[in-house]
Amino acid sequence: MTASIIDGKQIAAQLRARVADEVERVKRAGGFTPGLAVVLVGHDPASEVYVRTKAKQTEAVGMASFQHKLAAGTSQAELLALIARLNADPAVHGILVQLPLPAGLDSQAVIDAIDPAKDVDGLNPVNAGRLATGLPALTPCTPLGCIILAKTVHASLEGLNAIVIGRSNLVGRPLAQLLLNENATVTIAHSRTRDLAALCRQADLVFAAVGRPEMVRGDWIRPGATVIDVGINRLPPGPDGNSRLVGDVAYDEAMAVAGAVTPVPGGVGQMTVACLLVNTLRAACAIRGLPAPGV
Repeated sequence: MTASIIDGKQIAAQLRARVADEVERVKRAGGFTPGLAVVLVGHDPASEVYVRTKAKQTEAVGMASFQHKLAAGTSQAELLALIARLNADPAVHGILVQLPLPAGLDSQAVIDAIDPAKDVDGLNPVNAGRLATGLPALTPCTPLGCIILAKTVHASLEGLNAIVIGRSNLVGRPLAQLLLNENATVTIAHSRTRDLAALCRQADLVFAAVGRPEMVRGDWIRPGATVIDVGINRLPPGPDGNSRLVGDVAYDEAMAVAGAVTPVPGGVGQMTVACLLVNTLRAACAIRGLPAPGV
């Protein structure tokens, strides 16, 4: 048996097209353009690539993109002052501060300062708390993308056994809450979990978000299970001199056992920016008192 490949690139493109349609509807009905502000501090090359991608895709769906690039030496007070200005700016409906921040800046204080209504990363404690208690909330983009990908394989996640490997605030914890909201039965595994392989073998849905290259092996996977690989790890150059990107799952081994698998790259990563656009649109509609968009 060979698993089917969950094409995150195609699914993300379809989602962006739906967002673009809804943005046009919002412009007509509400007379305004949803706007996303992205803040980048310093000159981390990977972060600069992410910010350019986000700006390009924001504009492609018809939203306004506001980029704020600050020097690496920016002080905490200067960064918080910018957040306060963006909170008060009626043209900005979503605020995202690109992490990680340079050393010396307090990421949590910055996250706490973002207006929860504009917190399109879903990391402010107000949104995290609302999600944990089952209330409507802006949700971290990667976990939201994971749910959408899983639901392209399963029309409903209700009653399925799911394991989330990893307990970060960015992925693992909110993903577990979203799965509970879908009425799945959820196990959260981590570095202290005993006999992780045996737990994985019981799962209909495996979400790997631990940051260890190819940790989840093929013999950990229940035949026919759906595997969503959140990891993205760059391996050192091999004998051919080329490095390669791999996930947290041994892809070839998983393909021989699972029912469906996300590739790396081309899987979850594609969905993260698409879901950022969804969150910005949802935030804009809520802030302006419009009905929730149909995405």
